[in-house]
Amino acid sequence: MGEIPATIGDVTAGWLSDATGLEILDIAIEQIGVGVGVSSAVYRVHLTGTGCPASLVVKLPALDDAAVFTSTVLRMYQREAGFFTELVDLAPIRVPGCHHASVDHETSQFVLVMEDLGGLRGIDQIGGMSIADAERAVDGLARWHATWWRQADGFAETGLTVSLGDEIYKAVLPLVFAEGWEKLGAELEVPASIQAVGVRWVDAMPRLLDRLAEDPTTMIHGDFRADNLFFEPDGSVAAVDFQLIGTGHGAYDLAYFITQSIDPGEASAHERALFDRWIAGLRAAGVPEGDLPGCWERYRVAALFCLVYPVVAWRGMDAADPRQRDLATTMLERFDRAVAELDLASLL
Repeated sequence: MGEIPATIGDVTAGWLSDATGLEILDIAIEQIGVGVGVSSAVYRVHLTGTGCPASLVVKLPALDDAAVFTSTVLRMYQREAGFFTELVDLAPIRVPGCHHASVDHETSQFVLVMEDLGGLRGIDQIGGMSIADAERAVDGLARWHATWWRQADGFAETGLTVSLGDEIYKAVLPLVFAEGWEKLGAELEVPASIQAVGVRWVDAMPRLLDRLAEDPTTMIHGDFRADNLFFEPDGSVAAVDFQLIGTGHGAYDLAYFITQSIDPGEASAHERALFDRWIAGLRAAGVPEGDLPGCWERYRVAALFCLVYPVVAWRGMDAADPRQRDLATTMLERFDRAVAELDLASLL
């Protein structure tokens, strides 16, 4: 088929027909996900044709050069393409069906054409996830981690994932964190507790990552949060966005999810119960009992490391965009709760 589209303007009915094998006669494109993620540009493509779905989702590299740079260095586009070409059939929860995935490893041009899950019930991360939904999400997350328990080291070796202990993180994150931290401090009000943690985060980061990369590892989703989750009519969870799949401890995903997708009051009341639910899910799925001690401490380490998400994301966000500003502010407020209640400063 033809070249990877450089921009959404290169995505035509003919290109999509060639890429998917569907008989597509005409298309109409709308951008979606604005203010939700910054590492890619995501579009819903409405289709006219014979025997084709009403719409598909097309994913291309980000529109922001800084975000493209970070995504390229961290191999984020390669990871997502690899997930859909080599791992998707093993996923224990619903993920989008993939019609086409392609990436140029030299230029990081990237395109993904996939099933549109927009008909499922979504959750606005700013609004926060209910505990009933969070329980279903944790159940799915436990199945995800159990599926690849102690198998993901091999994925890192072949390049399908990147280990949390990989030196690329230790080389790149201090630079992009520093840029995001400076921009964040200039444009948003940062709680005092986060300021105290943030100025020491870079020095602690290598040790945090090494701890999260220790056995037992699994394949982590890497961005398991409300905006990337949907719920089917029976309540089961579906997930999208696999650009940060990695090899690390499963508590990483759980800590990021609970500390960033649930309102502070609800997180305070239900955090430990959700953690225990995840442990019970791992146990029920056959994870060895000897692998479960120490997960709570790994959870706390992961919660501290996850300050990286709002800080680095803000580097590519627009302070004038209300949705992006509200998302970053909400993430900081929720992290502020975690700092206090999980005593994260003691881990520095």
